[in-house]
Amino acid sequence: MSVWGYILGALLILASLVMIIVIILQEGNTQGLGVVSGGADTFFSKNKARSIDAMLAKATKWVALGFVAVVLALNIIAFFAA
Repeated sequence: MSVWGYILGALLILASLVMIIVIILQEGNTQGLGVVSGGADTFFSKNKARSIDAMLAKATKWVALGFVAVVLALNIIAFFAA
């Protein structure tokens, strides 16, 4: 395995860990359950949660795109090295 293989392997591990963390930080899609349990949110807390969720959703998309790019690069290197 070449130096690029080790570098891309480390990037793959890092991207996978970041993706796991970003996905775990996201809230579930449980709309309307707060009203049933009595935990009504204020207008400002709803907007804050939406902005954080939107940021995490964007981060998930970018990290997943980077993950796919690293996997493709590793496969290309493995194909031409063999």
